[in-house]
Amino acid sequence: MTFTPRRSVLYMPGANDKALEKAKTLAADAIIFDTEDSVAPDMKATARAKVAEAVQSGAYGRRELTIRINGLDTEWWRDDLVSAAEASPSAVVVPKINSAEDVALVEAVLEAHNESGDTKIWAMLETPAAMERAVEIATCSERLTVLVMGTNDLAKELRAALVPGREPLMWGLGRSVNAARYAGKVILDGVYNDVKNPEGFALECAQGAAMGFDGKTLIHPTQIEPANLAFAPSPEEIEYSRRVIEAFEAGIAEGKGVITVDGRMIENLHVDNARRALSIAAAVEALAG
Repeated sequence: MTFTPRRSVLYMPGANDKALEKAKTLAADAIIFDTEDSVAPDMKATARAKVAEAVQSGAYGRRELTIRINGLDTEWWRDDLVSAAEASPSAVVVPKINSAEDVALVEAVLEAHNESGDTKIWAMLETPAAMERAVEIATCSERLTVLVMGTNDLAKELRAALVPGREPLMWGLGRSVNAARYAGKVILDGVYNDVKNPEGFALECAQGAAMGFDGKTLIHPTQIEPANLAFAPSPEEIEYSRRVIEAFEAGIAEGKGVITVDGRMIENLHVDNARRALSIAAAVEALAG
């Protein structure tokens, strides 16, 4: 089992030189160089060039580098996508994907301009249409590897309140996680807006991890460490996972019908979970090393 850590995925404004420089030193698993919400209309072309240069610079270490383009309903999206394709980031992040046809449109441009063929698609789910078509979107392309929740825009579109616990959004969040698991894709939780409320952020990270999200998108560097902790197994989980696998393998070798660890019966699903936890831990260690 292989695993690419995406516990912490930080948006960085693409027209801001200071932010682009700062991103080189941050412990985020992945960076989304943004040309959309954080960039004023008169700076779109500048941001497009800066993020392409950043991706190609080789100055960001092992971090996974992606570029968020402007939405397909804007005048900038095609130029953004062509530029990103030629820069060849790990992925292009596309806002407001509403259908398989939207993904196909992005994929066609990538195929024409991404010479390496390695750049993937991360599709943002942030509209009622995306909620209704989550499985269709998740399964429509092998080049689409990650789903990203756009919770701010989703709340706006639903006319729902952004409240602690996110009850008004839970149906859509759960539906999106289900689509990701059905398709075998990664899914990232949406951003937490109040950067001065670390307790609230920690609770939302714990909620997202419990729901099955693979990581969280972030808007501030102070959110990186809590996200890294929330979306990775704890030392206690790692130690327990090792014991589960050892006990299971020993039990199978001895022909035991019932295998227990700490008084609890162990089945294949527990072994699968343990192996996944160890895979995550190994990938996180490799990224840090």
